[in-house]
Amino acid sequence: MSNLLTVSNLTLATSDKVLVEDLSFSIARGERFGLIGESGSGKSLTSLAILGLLPPAIRPTGSITLEGEEIIGAPERCLGGLRGSVVASVFQEPLTALDPLMPLGRQIAGPVRRRLQREGRDSDRATVKREVHALLDQVRLPDPNRLYGSYPHEVSGGQRQRVAIAMALACQPRLLIADEPTTALDVTTQVEIIRLINTLVEELDIALLFISHDLAVVGQIAERVMVMRHGRAIETGDTQQVLTQPQDDYTRNLVTAARRFDDALEGHK
Repeated sequence: MSNLLTVSNLTLATSDKVLVEDLSFSIARGERFGLIGESGSGKSLTSLAILGLLPPAIRPTGSITLEGEEIIGAPERCLGGLRGSVVASVFQEPLTALDPLMPLGRQIAGPVRRRLQREGRDSDRATVKREVHALLDQVRLPDPNRLYGSYPHEVSGGQRQRVAIAMALACQPRLLIADEPTTALDVTTQVEIIRLINTLVEELDIALLFISHDLAVVGQIAERVMVMRHGRAIETGDTQQVLTQPQDDYTRNLVTAARRFDDALEGHK
């Protein structure tokens, strides 16, 4: 199985600080890969580097190839062609990721129209609207007609995240990056979103880079994981092996803390 994404010796640094150091991993086509780490470990910066969306103050070195295309140093016109069609992202807080002044249907319609034009297909209003409704159905959103004209503040957090997922899938990417997509949601909605992402990745046969600080969540969705700390990879391997038989002390402490938290929750039921 060939690699869709290859990150080799990636280092991200400002003028006076190294934020991510010598990071290497790969994701095969259709594979579900998890990045685990506490806040500040460099997980989200790594995803921004893959998307070619790093702030100007952060300088990347090393190599990131996506579908064989080098990301580091690539001109914006090349990166723009890869975003959406090859890689797309779902971020942590959909309320800030979505435009508060634009109806949800129009926000999904933008990337849908670009995909139809790229494919040489009709991109008239009726065709785009049908495609948007199909995406709303795909992410299991009820009453698409109402949601099409609704604004982000008029729907729930879980519905907003489903809209964000629909937008990410609109251009039919081959790699979906989900960066802490459940952190801002209640526990019940978190379970629903994890189940949805798992189902969509399988149905569409796309690769997934799932980023989280929550070991239990990553354990439900990823086949392989990498644990990060202070910008460096601490441990990489099969998910169940890493989470049940961790080799590194830091990973072992994370697993122990997660188990104690789960035991505490069980004790209060």
